[in-house]
Parts: sequence; C-alpha cells; structure tokens
Amino acid sequence: MIGMLGRRTSLIILLTTVLFSCTQIKQEQSSTSKLWYTQPAATWEEALPVGNGRIGAMIFGDPHVEHLQLNDDSMWPGNPEDWNQPDGRPEDLKKLRQLLMDGKNQDADSLFVDKFSNKGVGRSHQTLGDLFIEWNHNDISDYRRELDLNYAVATVSYKSEGYQVTEEILASHPDEAIIIHITSEVPEGLNGKISLSRPMDQGHPTAKTIASGNQIKMNGEVTQYSGAFQSKPYPITEGVKFETVLEVVNKDGVISSGDSSLMLKGVHEATFILVNNSDYYYDNYSAQNESELNAAKALSFSQLKESHINDYQELFTRSSLTIQHDQLDSLPTNQRLNRIKNGSQDVGLELLLFDYGKYLLIASSRPGTNPANLQGLWNPHISAPWNGDYHLNINLQMNYWPANLTNLDDLNQPLFDYIDLLVANGHETASVNFGCKGSFIPHATDLWGPTWLRAPTAYWGCSVGAGGWMMQHYWEHVLFTQDTTFLRERAFPVMHEVAQFYSDWIIEDPRDGYLVSAPSTSPENIFLMEGSRQAATVMGSAMDQQIIHELFTNYLSACEWLGVENDLRTSIQSQLPKLRPGFVLGSDGRILEWDREYEEHEPGHRHMSHLYGFHPGTEINKTKNPELLNAVRKTLDYRLANGGAGTGWSRAWLINVSARLGDGPMAYDNIQKLFSQSMYINLFDAHPPFQIDGNFGYTAGVCEMLLQSHAGYIELLPALPTNWSNGSFSGLKARGNVEVSVKWEANQLLKLELKGLSKGDFKVLKPQGVKNVKVPSGNTTIDSDFIHVSLTKGESVTLEMVY
Repeated sequence: MIGMLGRRTSLIILLTTVLFSCTQIKQEQSSTSKLWYTQPAATWEEALPVGNGRIGAMIFGDPHVEHLQLNDDSMWPGNPEDWNQPDGRPEDLKKLRQLLMDGKNQDADSLFVDKFSNKGVGRSHQTLGDLFIEWNHNDISDYRRELDLNYAVATVSYKSEGYQVTEEILASHPDEAIIIHITSEVPEGLNGKISLSRPMDQGHPTAKTIASGNQIKMNGEVTQYSGAFQSKPYPITEGVKFETVLEVVNKDGVISSGDSSLMLKGVHEATFILVNNSDYYYDNYSAQNESELNAAKALSFSQLKESHINDYQELFTRSSLTIQHDQLDSLPTNQRLNRIKNGSQDVGLELLLFDYGKYLLIASSRPGTNPANLQGLWNPHISAPWNGDYHLNINLQMNYWPANLTNLDDLNQPLFDYIDLLVANGHETASVNFGCKGSFIPHATDLWGPTWLRAPTAYWGCSVGAGGWMMQHYWEHVLFTQDTTFLRERAFPVMHEVAQFYSDWIIEDPRDGYLVSAPSTSPENIFLMEGSRQAATVMGSAMDQQIIHELFTNYLSACEWLGVENDLRTSIQSQLPKLRPGFVLGSDGRILEWDREYEEHEPGHRHMSHLYGFHPGTEINKTKNPELLNAVRKTLDYRLANGGAGTGWSRAWLINVSARLGDGPMAYDNIQKLFSQSMYINLFDAHPPFQIDGNFGYTAGVCEMLLQSHAGYIELLPALPTNWSNGSFSGLKARGNVEVSVKWEANQLLKLELKGLSKGDFKVLKPQGVKNVKVPSGNTTIDSDFIHVSLTKGESVTLEMVY
C-alpha cells in the first residue's frame, strides 16, 4: 500500500531529488477549452449544462424564446411509510441456497425475486422546471452559443437587426444562485416576457407561479402519480416541497408584472438572479431563498462572476492536460464530432472531453450536496429513465472514478455522506431479510436510501456486491489522501459494518469446500443451463468473490494501520484463505463469469463484471500475477468480438481496462468508438439515452492511460497512444498523496515532477529505454527497475530522462 504515512511498503512515483517548481511542467489551461455552436439547441441533448453542485440548468440559447431547463438534486417524490422490507426471512434464504445446491438455479431465481425483492419501483428524480424568456428579436445574425470550461460560464451572443445582444449564464457555488446577465446594444433596449413553470404530473399541477414587482416565485411539491411499488401502481402524492425565486435587477428600462410573468421594456442591461431551495435541505426554505437572494443582489454582476470563477478554478486548475494537436477550434463542436464519426481524429476534442468530465463533476457534486446520480444533476423529466436514481452495480461508482485521479478528492464527500446513510439503513435489511450482522447495500436505491432489493428479475436487480464495491471508494480515498483521521472516523466504521455482513453471508459450497457468496449473480447478465434454460443465480459469481476478497483484504490492512484487534479481524483472517478465487479460467483460457463454465446467453454483454478485480480493483497486475493478463485480454476480446461495449458507459469502462493492460492502441480505439457511437452533440454520453457515467469514466480512463499507481509503484505513460506523441500533464494524483507532473516528446518521457502532499516514500517504475536519469540532489536512489524517492510534506523533486 502506498506510502501509508511512511509506515508501509511505500507506493509510488517516478521522480528525482531536486526541488522543482510546479510551474516548470504545469500547463496553462487551454483558452480553447470550449464547447461552441452556431445555432441554438433544438433538443435537450444539444443544450449546455451549468451547475453549482446542488442546482443547475440546461441552456438552449434560443434568441427568440430562451429556455433554461432547471434542476435541483433534491427534487424527489416522498417516501411512503408502507414501503418496507420484502417478505423474505432467513428461513427463505436457507431454502434458496438449497435450491442452488440441488442445481435448481431457475427456481432459485424465482424465489430470490419473490421473497427478497420489492420488484418494480417507480420513484424518480425530477426536473425543477423551466425558465422561458420570450424576446422581441428579429433578423438574427452572427449567432454563437458556447460553454467555457475554464471559467464555467456559458455565453449566448448574436445580433438582432445588426445590434449586439449578449447573454452570460453561470451557476455560482459561493452565491448559491444561477445568474443570467444580459446586455443589448439595440437602441430601444430589450423587450420581453419572463415566465417560470413546471410540467404537469399526469395531469396534476406540480407548482404555482406568481409575479410581483420584479420577482417571480414558483412554489411546488414533487409528486409521482406514475409511481410503482412491487410492480404495482402506487401514486405518490406527497414529496419534497420547494420554492424558486427569480428577481430581475435592471439598470434601465421598466420591469412590470402580470399574474405569473414579468415584462421587460427598454432594458439595455439586466441581471437575473435565480435561487431555489427545498425542505429537503431547509425547514424554512423560503427564508433561505430570501437570504441568498439578498446577498446576491448586494453584488454587481462582475463581482458575482469573479467569485464564481475564483471558486471554480480552485478546483478545475488543480490538474491539466496538454497534447500537441491540429488546431480545429475554429470549427463548431458538432462539426468536429461529425468529423470523428466520419473517420477523422481530433485530439483537441479528446482533450475537451477530458476537461468536460472534470467540469461536470464540479458542477454536480460539491460537499454538502447529494452525489451525482445517473444523469449527474441534469434531468428534464418527471419520470426519468431508470428513475434517474443511484445504481450501484457500476454507475454511481463510475461517476466518482475521476475524483481522486484529477486531484478533486474533496468532491467525494457527497458520495461518502450518501453511502454512510445506506450503511445506517442497511442494518435492518441485513438482519430482517438475511439474518446477518452488519449492513447490506442493494444494487439500486434513491434519495431516501432504502436498502431493500428492487427489480422483477434476478439477473437485473438481485445483486449483493454493491456494498463491497462502495467500500473500495473509501479505501482508495484513504490511499490517495493518506488521511488517517478519515480512515478512523469515516472509512473504517462503514468498512467494518459491510465486511461484517459478508463475513456472515458467505457459506461453504459443498461441491468444493470453498466459501462463497450465495445467492450470487453477475450484474444484469444471465447464462444457459441444459436445454437452453436461462438462469442468473449461482453459488459465488466471479464479481462477488472478487469484491469480498478485496474488502476482506482492505479491512485487514485498515486494522493493521489503525492497530485494531477485534473478533471480525480474527474471523476474516480465517475466512480469507478459504474464499473461492474470483479468477478461475475456463477451458478456453477466459475468466469464468459464474461459478461454473456455463454457456453465455449474451456473449457480448455490456457489463464486464468478472473483470472487477482487474479494474476498478487491483488484484491483478503485471508484477503480481502476469499470467492472468492474457486471460483478461482473452475475456475482453471475446466480449468485443460478440458486440460488447455497446453503451457509452461500457465503452468508457473498456478504455480504463485497456489502459490497465498497458494497451494504448486498444484504449485509443475505444476512445474513437465512444465519440463516434455514444456521444450527443453537447458531448453528453449516450447510453442511449443520456447517462453521465460515460463522461466520468472517460476522464478517468485518460488518467489511467497517463498515470497508474495501483500496483505498489508509480508508472508513467503506461498506455500512451502513438498519436499523443508530445504533451504534458500536471497535478494528477497518485496513491500516497502525491501530485505528479510530466512532460513527454516523441512518445518518450522527458521530465517528471513529484510533489509530496504528505510525507512518504515512493517507488517509480523506470521507463524502458532510459540510459540515464538526471538526479540533481536529494534522497533518491535508482536500481535497475525503479527510482526510489523520499519526500517530506510540501517537498518537490524532479528528474530528467536521457535515452
């Protein structure tokens, strides 16, 4: 484990010994990191997103009727009291396990769903509503709509009858408001109508809007008349209550109000301030709105913009990536995307998508907010696809893959707050349904954190590996930050509860004597038994075995780090060697997905769950068990040969897996396919429909191509594509709490800087072909394979490679 505050086998990094200023490698953020278009958005998937972590908007940029679709992460229908645990009890679990032992897997599937799942559930994250601004504009020319990722500011500009009109939009975190600033050179000024509304819920009103003076207020409550529970209709008539307030601050002209709208006449400059709060966050959300609105009104637009940019850039500029490429920034983003779909390459757009992943995470996940959901924050629906909720069989996890890698560790906090809630709620499910100690976390849940299983089929929803997978995020955060306080106070308590569940959950498989997870599935996949009978449930799927092995291993490491001795540690020390291995090879050399070598119903399935221990896990690497890398590749090749990675998030996962294999061409090929097959023109990932995990997975994958630290050492440029021949990055993080900055030319590493954010010893893999490493000074040693560096907190070292 890396660096562990100097008490373990130090982990990583490739550097030398002299103090080297970060600015020598650190790159300026590209001034061309912009999405831009020459036409307004015709559909939601063409609109541009802004967000402050909690509230946001999708900007259409229509010069005739501007439309901002509004978002709030707490827009959820209520939590009915009779939505309880399923009927299953420990005696039912015993029957289910016996069915598996008897080879009656289909019967086990049915019993699993019948007793332990609440089946189909309809309760969705929802849109906040819509802001419309109807302009009296004619003869539009010189139109441009853009989103600047360096500053998190969207701009719509055009000429009306030859006169300039400019609209700037930002979602401010420090001022908790969406700000729209409009200026016009039209001689008579701007004339228009402003309205706020929210869609009906199956014919039922969901909000009421009134206007007075220069304000519009919209009050509403989230309902779900299309709700469902246990696959039966269940209208939800209560939910989160909210208030949205829009106030126009104009420098000239006249603002007047009707019953539910505002009218602008002769306005040359105005600032629209929109605030929104709900009773999910505040008992008196109206008073909170008033407080935030008054604070924002006291500032000029330039002050609001400055504080927003300063706050945002503190996060966004922590890391940067520059690669030499043909400058195509004079082409609109949609044209550049079409060029890729027609077979061209565009490294500049690849860099833009990398930055976009950072931007979207900052915009949808800030400390104190809810974590990014299936659509991050941005959702136009009353009933979103897949409820717009939290899926924990890869999707929520993938949302946070780039956080530590891009030096955005603190943006993990909403995830940890939410998982803490699930662990607290999961004690009841573990005890009542399964008769186990500890805490159980399901594969899917929502704002209220219920921990019962949901889904009408075993293959889709009866997964038991989510809790262990989520514990990986706590442990990785510890490795990246070396934060012992976080380990002791946040990570270890939840790891203990989830490890306790799995310690109680696993049983001996009478066929081979191994300890296995039972019942167990491989997320969303099924296999064929004799006679082509479809089944999903087994005694120990590969993913579950890999997850439990990982959690047990990490729990023991955490106990060692903290000096904890307890009964669970003793039990796990006994159980760990008895677990069935998660990596078992079939007759053709591929990794088995289930407990035996079944025929696959869908050989090209989108999930690659049986590779969990390779990525995002760390059980396999080229120094520990290189013989398994060939099995990983065979498994991937088979999936792809049968049409795998058909969704955007699956393709992003494949980029990460390819990078772990050290295969730059394979990773780059999948980057091209992500752009050409799974991308909307606003660069949102297409499942389809939109799922944000593909965006986050892509950014994480690029990091993995450039820097890896999971195998006990730091490796630089492990999967560099040939056409990324010259470039640099700064501020990416490696495990051990160290910032890494690199420069390369002609696909060879030239210069490396390592900055220790805490004291530690690091081991860096020496690049192939290096004849000499220039080490100016410092506590650095070099052997045939590694460069060893010791750093104090805040110390930087650099080294140069000579080939």
